[in-house]
Amino acid sequence: MAKLSGAELRERLERELPLALADSGAQLPTPAAIHGPPPMVQESEDVLIVAERLIEAALYLRDTLGYSYLSDIAVVDFLAEDVFELVYRFYHLEGGAPLTLKLRVPRAAPDVPALTPHWPGANFHEREAFDLFGIHFVGHPALRRIYMWDEFEGFPMRKDFSKQGDKYIGDEE
Repeated sequence: MAKLSGAELRERLERELPLALADSGAQLPTPAAIHGPPPMVQESEDVLIVAERLIEAALYLRDTLGYSYLSDIAVVDFLAEDVFELVYRFYHLEGGAPLTLKLRVPRAAPDVPALTPHWPGANFHEREAFDLFGIHFVGHPALRRIYMWDEFEGFPMRKDFSKQGDKYIGDEE
């Protein structure tokens, strides 16, 4: 199973977890679609899923396909489209290319099911996304800041976070 491609994963999910895949019309334009593909970059084989089906899809990758290593969770802020994209990268311990699951949530209500109760290795990745972007992982056992201090206001990796006039440095009131 370690040689499974994104297209093959999409086909299997369509057949075995049909409600997990997001509507193809829900896809955002990529920079490559707007500006053309950058040189030496292949078409993405990532799979866009519905946020509410994340746990089901991730457990399918782990328990059925053997992709037991969750490498990382990354967040992309699409400010103009008013959504966050979460990127989950899974590896098979016997080798091969990673499989990537993506999901998109609105910036106004970035609620995503937590993988931590099922996948303890997701703990710090989810806390980092919470701390820096404000993603709320529903069902996380200890969702609290990991980098910023508790009194810090806002989420510094959001594209609309004010970088001017840091009230925490030199602003004595």
